[in-house]
Amino acid sequence: MPDTEKLNLNILIAEDNKVNQMVARKLLEKLGCSFELAEDGAKALELLESGLLKKEPFDLVLMDIMMPVMDGIEATKQIRASNHSYSKIPVIAYTASVSGKDRETCLAAGIDEFLSKPASAEKLAAMLTKYQS
Repeated sequence: MPDTEKLNLNILIAEDNKVNQMVARKLLEKLGCSFELAEDGAKALELLESGLLKKEPFDLVLMDIMMPVMDGIEATKQIRASNHSYSKIPVIAYTASVSGKDRETCLAAGIDEFLSKPASAEKLAAMLTKYQS
């Protein structure tokens, strides 16, 4: 992706691993995205709500599946079950767990797409471009 093509997306990254957080941040910075980090699913839900209150809603969530406190599956279920406008937000599983059973579980929870870790800038850009308004 040439430097002149920047994505204008506000992304919530739900990821507990510090190294994976750093990698995601660097990739999103390179793509011109704004973002916030949540270290677990419960914090991701809090940030989704605070985005509404600040009138800065997120465009999508990059959701790790295995996190402490609340995992990505439960967080996605709660997002989908909420009465808030973010209940329809695109959720992309950003995970190393890509087995068929994992995918079925994710889809049943309401996850829209999958991005395997580690993701290249090109793969991430291709995935995010679908959600560019």
